Amino acid sequence: MMQPQAQADIGLVGLAVMGQNLALNIADHGFTVAVYNRTTSTMEQWVAKVKKEEPSGNRIIGCRSMQELVAAINKPRKFIILVKAGAAVDAVVQELIAAGVEPNDIVVDCGNSLWTDTIRREREYADKCKFFGSGVSGGEVGARFGPSLMPGGDPDAWKHLEPIWKAIAAKVDEKTGKPIEDYAPGKPVTRGVPCTAYIGPNGAGHYVKMVHNGIEYIDMQLICEAYTLMQHLLRLRPDELSRVFAQWNQGDLDSYLIQITADILQQRDPIHPEGFLVDYVLDTAGQKGTGKWTSVNALDMGVPANSIAEAVFARCLSALKEERVQASKTLAGPEADVGQLAGGDRQELIAAIRDALYCSKICAYAQGFQLMREAQNEYHWQLNFAQI
Repeated sequence: MMQPQAQADIGLVGLAVMGQNLALNIADHGFTVAVYNRTTSTMEQWVAKVKKEEPSGNRIIGCRSMQELVAAINKPRKFIILVKAGAAVDAVVQELIAAGVEPNDIVVDCGNSLWTDTIRREREYADKCKFFGSGVSGGEVGARFGPSLMPGGDPDAWKHLEPIWKAIAAKVDEKTGKPIEDYAPGKPVTRGVPCTAYIGPNGAGHYVKMVHNGIEYIDMQLICEAYTLMQHLLRLRPDELSRVFAQWNQGDLDSYLIQITADILQQRDPIHPEGFLVDYVLDTAGQKGTGKWTSVNALDMGVPANSIAEAVFARCLSALKEERVQASKTLAGPEADVGQLAGGDRQELIAAIRDALYCSKICAYAQGFQLMREAQNEYHWQLNFAQI
């Protein structure tokens, strides 16, 4: 098979959900993307599909080998890797090197990699390519229409990546700071302030992404605890709780997580339409490890990020479903409306829970930023905390 002529602006390895959506996001902004997947049939089927269904599908080039991928990209070549963190990242980098990647080419790990691995890889591959790490936040929808991006690595490499990163990142209104969300396939958001900025050298981007995830762990746990207090102590139904969270989202607590909590709590169960979906969801939470990394790093550096650790432990506890069921038979929770027994006004108690949630969120950010400050001193970074 003939090698494709170099015409792509960037290459992408790994066509799972995040890789597919990020490739389409890049293409929507006018860049040509060459894609490669270990399973060739997956790549071919997806490329054929997007060429038929997506407005920017013609800017996607499918490659059947790493050699084809390398040959398809204009120099200095830029590659995004979106594979499982760990050994798979090293395997892909080594395959790219074997396929002809050169020292001035830029290889960007956009997975949830441990920042120390990024530091090690930049050093290890220094004479083979410019290895670069970039945190990506926003999930599947964010990858498709605008994620938050936390790039860290060689400053010269960033100059080549910056136009693409700023184009594909989420945008916020310059005056209000609110997300601009009037996007659609083929019609990306092009105005507003991009949610990306150069974080710092080597592992700085992945470190900030890790701390971001740790703060998010706390945020979700705090919302769960506010929900639990109002559900079990005030006996509020899911639809009533939805209205409380929706009201909170109109003020200082305005955030994506509060918004989706309000939306989720009002959803009816499709199998039991008389009930609410939340009451039928298994109450066990999984985790991918970044919260644990943040907690361990806080212990290593002597930073009291206790809320992050407790949020991780709460997930661990939720996974012990069988033990919790047995314990509940011996240690039953309150059966009465505690708020009424205490003579309290429900609205006052709801307001107090809201204030406690707001204060706790401030503490969560304080812990996360103290952790970043200590890491800055440890790794000799120059982090712009206001920008972060």
